[in-house]
Amino acid sequence: MFRKIFIANRGEIACRAIRPMRELGIRAVVGYSDCDELSLHVKLADEAVRLGPSPASMSYLDVEAVLKAAKDTGCEAVFPGYG
Repeated sequence: MFRKIFIANRGEIACRAIRPMRELGIRAVVGYSDCDELSLHVKLADEAVRLGPSPASMSYLDVEAVLKAAKDTGCEAVFPGYG
Protein backbone atom coordinates (compact mmCIF):
# COMPACT_ATOMS: atom_id res chain seq x y z
CA MET A 1 0.00 0.00 0.00
CA PHE A 2 1.12 3.57 -0.59
CA ARG A 3 2.38 5.53 2.40
CA LYS A 4 2.19 9.02 0.87
CA ILE A 5 -0.01 10.35 -1.95
CA PHE A 6 -0.03 13.74 -3.63
CA ILE A 7 -3.52 15.14 -4.22
CA ALA A 8 -3.46 17.20 -7.41
CA ASN A 9 -6.78 18.92 -6.83
CA ARG A 10 -8.34 21.39 -4.41
CA GLY A 11 -11.45 22.21 -2.41
CA GLU A 12 -14.10 19.60 -1.67
CA ILE A 13 -12.50 17.07 -4.02
CA ALA A 14 -9.23 17.19 -2.10
CA CYS A 15 -11.02 17.07 1.27
CA ARG A 16 -12.92 13.96 0.18
CA ALA A 17 -9.66 12.29 -0.81
CA ILE A 18 -7.87 13.18 2.43
CA ARG A 19 -10.41 11.60 4.77
CA PRO A 20 -10.15 7.96 3.59
CA MET A 21 -6.38 8.30 3.23
CA ARG A 22 -6.17 9.30 6.87
CA GLU A 23 -8.32 6.30 7.86
CA LEU A 24 -5.91 4.01 5.99
CA GLY A 25 -2.83 5.62 7.52
CA ILE A 26 -1.72 7.18 4.22
CA ARG A 27 -0.14 10.63 4.41
CA ALA A 28 -1.84 13.22 2.20
CA VAL A 29 0.13 15.96 0.47
CA VAL A 30 -1.68 18.74 -1.36
CA GLY A 31 -0.59 21.48 -3.68
CA TYR A 32 -2.11 24.92 -3.45
CA SER A 33 -2.13 28.25 -5.26
CA ASP A 34 -1.70 31.59 -3.53
CA CYS A 35 -5.46 32.15 -3.20
CA ASP A 36 -5.96 28.72 -1.58
CA GLU A 37 -3.24 29.01 1.06
CA LEU A 38 -5.79 29.16 3.91
CA SER A 39 -8.29 26.69 2.41
CA LEU A 40 -9.62 23.65 4.25
CA HIS A 41 -7.83 21.09 2.09
CA VAL A 42 -4.50 22.75 2.95
CA LYS A 43 -5.32 22.65 6.66
CA LEU A 44 -6.44 19.00 6.56
CA ALA A 45 -3.43 17.70 4.64
CA ASP A 46 -0.36 16.28 6.33
CA GLU A 47 1.80 18.46 4.08
CA ALA A 48 1.10 21.30 1.67
CA VAL A 49 3.25 22.67 -1.15
CA ARG A 50 2.81 25.99 -2.94
CA LEU A 51 2.41 25.32 -6.66
CA GLY A 52 2.33 28.92 -7.86
CA PRO A 53 0.20 32.03 -8.29
CA SER A 54 -3.60 32.00 -8.24
CA PRO A 55 -4.39 31.43 -11.92
CA ALA A 56 -4.91 27.66 -12.32
CA SER A 57 -2.78 27.69 -15.46
CA MET A 58 0.15 28.78 -13.28
CA SER A 59 -0.47 26.34 -10.43
CA TYR A 60 -2.90 23.40 -10.48
CA LEU A 61 -2.69 22.93 -14.27
CA ASP A 62 1.10 23.27 -14.37
CA VAL A 63 1.93 19.57 -14.77
CA GLU A 64 5.65 20.09 -14.23
CA ALA A 65 5.04 21.95 -10.96
CA VAL A 66 2.63 19.26 -9.74
CA LEU A 67 5.01 16.40 -10.56
CA LYS A 68 7.97 18.24 -9.02
CA ALA A 69 5.99 18.84 -5.82
CA ALA A 70 5.00 15.17 -5.67
CA LYS A 71 8.58 14.00 -6.18
CA ASP A 72 10.11 16.56 -3.82
CA THR A 73 7.80 15.46 -1.00
CA GLY A 74 8.47 11.75 -1.54
CA CYS A 75 4.98 10.84 -2.71
CA GLU A 76 4.56 7.40 -4.22
CA ALA A 77 1.42 8.21 -6.20
CA VAL A 78 -0.66 11.12 -7.49
CA PHE A 79 -4.42 11.36 -7.04
CA PRO A 80 -5.56 13.60 -9.91
CA GLY A 81 -9.13 14.08 -8.73
CA TYR A 82 -11.48 15.29 -11.44
CA GLY A 83 -12.84 18.44 -12.95
